[in-house]
Amino acid sequence: MKKGLNHAPEITQLMWSFSPWILLSAVSGITAGAATVTLLDTINHVLHHPEGLTVNLLLTFTALSVLVLIGRVVSDMSANLVGQRLVAKIRKTLARKILGAPIDVLERNRTYRLMPILTQDVDMISDVAFTLASTTIALAITLGCLGYLAWLSPSLFALLMVALILGTMVQALAQAKGVAGFWKARDLEEILHKGYRGISEGAKELRMHRARRTSVRNQIDLTVDSIRDIHHNAINTYVMATAFGSALFFLLIALVLGWATIQHTEPETISGFVLVLLFLKGPIEQIIDALPGIGRAKVALNRINELSIRFTNSEAHLNLESVPSIIPFQENIELRGVQYIFDAPEDGKGFVLGPIDLTLKPGELVFVVGNNGSGKTTLIKLLLGLYVPQEGEVILDGKTIAAENRDEYRQLFTTVFADFYLFEDLVSDELEKTHVLPEMALPYLQRLEIAHKVLVKDGTFSTIDLSTGQRKRLALVHAYLEGRPVLVFDEWAADQDPTFRHLFYTELLPELRAKGHLLIVISHDDRYFHVADRVVHMEAGRIIDN
Repeated sequence: MKKGLNHAPEITQLMWSFSPWILLSAVSGITAGAATVTLLDTINHVLHHPEGLTVNLLLTFTALSVLVLIGRVVSDMSANLVGQRLVAKIRKTLARKILGAPIDVLERNRTYRLMPILTQDVDMISDVAFTLASTTIALAITLGCLGYLAWLSPSLFALLMVALILGTMVQALAQAKGVAGFWKARDLEEILHKGYRGISEGAKELRMHRARRTSVRNQIDLTVDSIRDIHHNAINTYVMATAFGSALFFLLIALVLGWATIQHTEPETISGFVLVLLFLKGPIEQIIDALPGIGRAKVALNRINELSIRFTNSEAHLNLESVPSIIPFQENIELRGVQYIFDAPEDGKGFVLGPIDLTLKPGELVFVVGNNGSGKTTLIKLLLGLYVPQEGEVILDGKTIAAENRDEYRQLFTTVFADFYLFEDLVSDELEKTHVLPEMALPYLQRLEIAHKVLVKDGTFSTIDLSTGQRKRLALVHAYLEGRPVLVFDEWAADQDPTFRHLFYTELLPELRAKGHLLIVISHDDRYFHVADRVVHMEAGRIIDN
């Protein structure tokens, strides 16, 4: 994704949906700016009026002041509304895109790449959206003041514009350099998040390995220092541009006064130029001060754009609005000639799974075994419908699973993966029965000996701050309560003590099989292979024994 590309169509459409409020903010801001310029003209007129501040001029001055106040308030409030609602919609849109993205696409986009975009970049849009109203007013005042100066004296205005254009060119170059720095710093933010993830999730390993701990610390320090230096230099560029702009204004005033003296310009015109230039310093500095934030927001919006495009192709027919119905499972699930090929790494060959032929029936207890990297987890993901076969087909009771019914097919399964995520809430498949009652969960919590640590309140576990083994038991409680036809366990017993490992293989699995569930268990516990009805052996992406 190149930096120069336009924003994602979805984000553009979101912004267009707020066009009435954006228009209101812009019109109000321009009105406030025009009223401000008129106020300056009124003040200049009073300074040279023989009678000073007359009643009519006072009423005009008061009306213009009220108009400026109302215009600024309406513009700021409208911009704030747009900013907050735009950010809320962007967050919802990105969440839906991630929810709907194919699993293999999500697996290629690590958490440390997603989180800075979903948090930091989106917040940046919110911050800048509010300042845009003030910047719009400042821009309107600036343009109005320049127009007023052109009306006062075309010759002085022409001289002024030459100097302003030269100064603006210098500031534009500074802005471009600053934005380039923000792009570079934003790329380093992903590396920093990756480092933070390493020191939090790998804390135990780092305690045990001094050299690695030092290396990780040095990498984080280097990244933080680089971000600091890049931001420091980029912002300093804007600071120097601001300082140059301040000096430029006083030079412009000196230039105007000198030229006016030579041309014998009228005093009212000279005072008008000086008054406007002194006032104009504030709005222009406000615009310049907003440029770093706008530059960072541009970077953030492009990052959001990249993420949006990355997840543009959502999974077809994935139901995000309601709980899908569970289709019947009566005879068998069949994998017929199923094949899946991973993208090849650099200077390597992509892993190939298959072709696989496998038939599974209700009431079976099937173990899937094999060495690490043999393809067990990939096979399970194909069986679950998480991966779409590149060759072959998955068949349920004689009917091929396609995009149209894949989401309903997945509702047959309850899974506990080796890298499982434990949700705190217990949600039923039935819409009218959203939360699981405490008395429904209690027998399973007692059976798994965690009732003394965990309760169910309002359909939610009271805590999930437990050991890995205990968290897996809570995941098993999920499986019991969901009561789906097919249960898949990926190395569930790996983190259990011998007593619970024995209970799992010799009591819990047979009991579930007796209730008619199809049970698929990835396991290395060869002492318990005899419990299974079948053992599927895998090697190098193929089934070698079934």
